[in-house]
Amino acid sequence: MSSRCGIDDTTLRPTDGNGSKSSGRAARPVVLILGGGIMQTPAIRLAKRAGWTVIVADSNPEAPGIRLADEFEHIDLADRFALAAVAVERRRSGRLDGVFTAGTDFSTTVAWVAAECGLPGIPYETALAATDKILMRRTLTRAGVPCPEYVGLSRGDDPRSSLRRLRLPVVVKPVDNMGSRGVRRVDSPQELEEAFDRAVGLSRSGRVIVEAFMDGPEISVDAIVHQGRVTICGAADRHIGFAPYFVELGHTMPSALPTSLLRRAADVFRRGVAALGIDNGAAKGDIKLTSSGPMIGEIAARLSGGFMSGWTYPYASGVEVTQAALNLAVGLPPGPLEPMAHRVSAERALISIPGEIDDIVGCEDAVSVRDTRDLFLLSERGDRVHMPTNNVEKCGNVVTCADTREEAVAAADTAVGRVLFRLVPGHPDTESFLRSRPSEASGHGPNAYSLENAANLAALSAMPERITGSGGPDILELPCIEAELEKDWTHLRLKEAVDRIAAMTGARFVDRPTARRACLGRVFWRALLRGGVQAGVYVIDTERSENSRSERSRQDYAVTARARSGGA
Repeated sequence: MSSRCGIDDTTLRPTDGNGSKSSGRAARPVVLILGGGIMQTPAIRLAKRAGWTVIVADSNPEAPGIRLADEFEHIDLADRFALAAVAVERRRSGRLDGVFTAGTDFSTTVAWVAAECGLPGIPYETALAATDKILMRRTLTRAGVPCPEYVGLSRGDDPRSSLRRLRLPVVVKPVDNMGSRGVRRVDSPQELEEAFDRAVGLSRSGRVIVEAFMDGPEISVDAIVHQGRVTICGAADRHIGFAPYFVELGHTMPSALPTSLLRRAADVFRRGVAALGIDNGAAKGDIKLTSSGPMIGEIAARLSGGFMSGWTYPYASGVEVTQAALNLAVGLPPGPLEPMAHRVSAERALISIPGEIDDIVGCEDAVSVRDTRDLFLLSERGDRVHMPTNNVEKCGNVVTCADTREEAVAAADTAVGRVLFRLVPGHPDTESFLRSRPSEASGHGPNAYSLENAANLAALSAMPERITGSGGPDILELPCIEAELEKDWTHLRLKEAVDRIAAMTGARFVDRPTARRACLGRVFWRALLRGGVQAGVYVIDTERSENSRSERSRQDYAVTARARSGGA
């Protein structure tokens, strides 16, 4: 392979691991891993476990993976020229055998740097076609690979022009972002303009793709491609919510869909990988199983993020697909890929309503749940949080593994329900959210619960907003709360949510007010129905905070009055 830096093939021979050139591969491969975040830590750990030398590059000097590496390069991963310069210098001295990433949107940078150094990898143009969504759709369509109709737009274009070719609903996406950032379903021309403006703002190139909406379940797959042969290393069911956005609330590995349907999806995915030209390395795919058959949502020239390639697949199968991808990156064969176990692993997201985190509670209870393997907290005290519109705005994740699907899912749901991000009382973001409706822009996100029982609806309608008093506050009960079976995004039914709130706050639920005690009615239940346990706790905390301030004010006034009257 020729090099744009003018380094000849003799200079690029592997080393013996001590910096001197040899005719064989280095006994201790040296790998440059782009990214030191959580998604890259499995690769760093596996490479170190194999005895490799690991160099991590990241723009964040506090990235958690840095402390696991041998060396660190403080470089923005979007700056492929700076990374290539560092890599070429290391390659000249015989100190680099491969370039790798997982769970980032910088597979193009990997391909560029590998090509500059004459290292294993795919061509830059192939990586670009697997990253730029317009190029991807164009390539797949020309090859006859099933995917939605699309229109490519740039900043300054009229987004409504796309409706001359496409019918609503459509999906609007930036062409060069990941994690569902800026991705939104659109059902009207007015929504289209708003979604277009947002997507353009989140596109590095200022370009947007508008696609026909694909309905149906979705799976994610990770694959290893060696000498053109695609080995699919598991398929997971993706659980998407918070429409009109596409937020992955979790995934379950392996998929529970029929084998025949998964085979059809795998065939479409393999055709897509071949059409894009990914012949050596990793490939990740999101596939929609529509009424017209499987369609490609996305194919990336890397392993997946979202805790799949590094956690749920290894837990379920016993195979480290990340190690196989690392091997290919340094020119080694991938190694065995046959599953050694047949278990089930589930990942679920931790979600917060808008506000500021005052405390995080329940983590020890969550990790003590049987079959829970990992709890990842991505937010901390003092952080401003909001309902997610994409996959990078969640507050954390739980990963479980068990012998059966029922056990793995139940463990994940239970663990999520035990973690609570307690919010600062009286915060304007939280107040705005609780006053809003799901359809309002300021109140994005669905309601946590909707009452179905007629007796509960009647009781709520007749309930006072609140009753002022001292102490408390007590909470007026709903009469048939056990009849409400809907679960919220923390996987709790309404009765479970009420029990959790009572245990956390010590609040009493009463069937009638107690004389002279403060009591909350509709104000509490509206908040709970809107935002779940978190909102219920917030209302009680806010009420107590306001009562405490009022009591201090009364005491200060009494002290001042006594002083003015000459009293003690």
